[in-house]
Amino acid sequence: MSTTIEINQQKNSSKHPPGLYLLFFTEMWERFSYYGMRGILILYLTTAVVNGGLGYEAAIASTIYGFYTMSCYLTPVLGGYITDTFMNKRLAITIGGITMAIGNLVLFFDQAHSGFWIGIALLIIGNGFFKPNISTLVGELYEENDKRRDSAFTIFYMGINIGAFFAPLICGFLAEDLFKTNIDGVISYGFKYGFLAAAIGMLIGQLLFNLLGDRYLGDIGKTRTNQKVDTQQIDKKVPLTKQEKQRTWVILILAGFVMFFWMGFEQAGNSLSIYTRDFVDRSVNGWEVPVSWFQSLNPLFIVLLAPVMSLLWVKLANSKRGDLSIPVKMGLGMILLGTGFMVLVLAVMQTGSDPANNVIKAHYIFMVGTYFLHTLGELCLSPVGLSMVTKLAPIKYASVLMGAWLASTGVANFLAGLLSAYTNTLGFFHIFLLIGGLAILLGIILILISKKLVKMMEV
Repeated sequence: MSTTIEINQQKNSSKHPPGLYLLFFTEMWERFSYYGMRGILILYLTTAVVNGGLGYEAAIASTIYGFYTMSCYLTPVLGGYITDTFMNKRLAITIGGITMAIGNLVLFFDQAHSGFWIGIALLIIGNGFFKPNISTLVGELYEENDKRRDSAFTIFYMGINIGAFFAPLICGFLAEDLFKTNIDGVISYGFKYGFLAAAIGMLIGQLLFNLLGDRYLGDIGKTRTNQKVDTQQIDKKVPLTKQEKQRTWVILILAGFVMFFWMGFEQAGNSLSIYTRDFVDRSVNGWEVPVSWFQSLNPLFIVLLAPVMSLLWVKLANSKRGDLSIPVKMGLGMILLGTGFMVLVLAVMQTGSDPANNVIKAHYIFMVGTYFLHTLGELCLSPVGLSMVTKLAPIKYASVLMGAWLASTGVANFLAGLLSAYTNTLGFFHIFLLIGGLAILLGIILILISKKLVKMMEV
């Protein structure tokens, strides 16, 4: 009882409740697990069996990668429904976390194809339970109109990126460097130790969550629902107003643009990793930087650039012309994504697309520049997207439209895998040029129709 009183008192304090930081570290370790495993996944799939991988062809491996990342966005919809119907959020987070840890342990103990598919299945299922509930608990720490809510989610988002930053560094170092062996000229990579590190990270997060949950969260997350529903607001028989219909169309239109953005952005763990491995000079003072380390650039740039971008939007909002509209920001994000791929096109013009005939390797600064531009694009597009859906979606279809928005990202991940599969036939030059050119074109189109979209939003 006393713990519950303390939690309620914290809601009225100017400081954030300690429960936020518990959820921060729980999510940080879960993201460490996810991005650590994802950082070495395409390398594990495409490396020959004799070298410690599974020996899949690049096209098949890219499709598997796309299926996995897509599933991690789609299963939370089912996981959220099961949680709301049968269990509380705290239990769902624990089930999800333990299931994901077991999945990575299966990948560690069994390097056969059967072990891989069992491990992947467990990771997808666990993610479905964990992902939709951890963020919800953050919101439940605060009253509906609490001014600290936006700040809380910003802090929580930093946890995501800290985990995402360290994961490829540690898991990639273990897999590509520390446990790499060379016996009689045959190199073997220690991918399984990267999966073990991902499992340990997940278990650390779950230990913190379960040992400290009652102390810092009280009863939050122990009941199936904590929201009062106004049945008049969600009466499905009441038709949508003209304004609600227009806003719904805006969400769906922008979701289409966003889908293409993520299809290009998610090449990071797929075709970009393969290109980095085969065509980029990763030597720094005689030491070869692990391929997976380049995936830490995005979260690093987010941590460094997010405060700058936030200040930029505030400064624009206080200027005479006012802040940029949501469609314009998203259009700029698309153009920045495309520009990042154009940087890679310049690199491929030096290296070509055939590793067998590759003589000149591209400088790693090309990859740094690409990830920098992609991160700027993400900061222009991603944060405003979720906020836009919560503001524009009609109340009775809010969950459906949010699900559709997230599902578009899941579909984009799968399409990213399919597109990457064509690098063997079309070559990196044509793939990067196609993605970059279309992204810039779509960004320009979005900016051109932005006034019409803003008028439809009527915000």
